[in-house]
Amino acid sequence: MNDIKNQDDLYLLVDEFYKKLLSDEAISYIFTDIVKIKLEEHLPILVTFWSQAILGTGGYTKNLTQIHLDVNAKSYLSPELFKIWLNHFYNTVDENFVGPKAEQIKTQALSIGTVMQIKIKNERN
Repeated sequence: MNDIKNQDDLYLLVDEFYKKLLSDEAISYIFTDIVKIKLEEHLPILVTFWSQAILGTGGYTKNLTQIHLDVNAKSYLSPELFKIWLNHFYNTVDENFVGPKAEQIKTQALSIGTVMQIKIKNERN
């Protein structure tokens, strides 16, 4: 297995990750019923986000925190949902990549999930 090297690798990662999320009934409703994402539009945005975070390419301009707070306003994003999300993310990375960038993206995902949970908790208080 190789490390994450480019946007094609990130597209593979995000695509496989969303296949897992959408096949898991415990979390899929967020994407199918609450947000109703159009995967063909959503995947390139996610690739741009992760490319900026891991490869330093830039180009992501959306407010990641606000997007998740808006989703949370529609349906509570519980700590359990974040655990499911992170587990699928880690598994997808580990099934497809090995190396420093693979480890970096897992650490970044943990950081993002942790920050989101703090922001959601603060908003609920």
